[in-house]
Amino acid sequence: MKEVLVYSRTGCHLCEIAIDHIKSVKDDLGFNLEIKLIDINEDLEKEYGEQVPVILIDNKVHDYWRVDLERFTKAIKS
Repeated sequence: MKEVLVYSRTGCHLCEIAIDHIKSVKDDLGFNLEIKLIDINEDLEKEYGEQVPVILIDNKVHDYWRVDLERFTKAIKS
């Protein structure tokens, strides 16, 4: 089963949209989802800063800022 991790920030509108999109296909595609806030982790804040949301699939960066559901779906199915 694929592992999806989203680095997010408190109050981030783009993060909320991306997470909603990912959650909308979670049951159909069958992957695990974890959401981590970077604003409570200095190292993650330095690494990703203003690039959130950052979407990782199996620990590899898949996308920044927005989710392209078609591309995301292909990545999960591969």
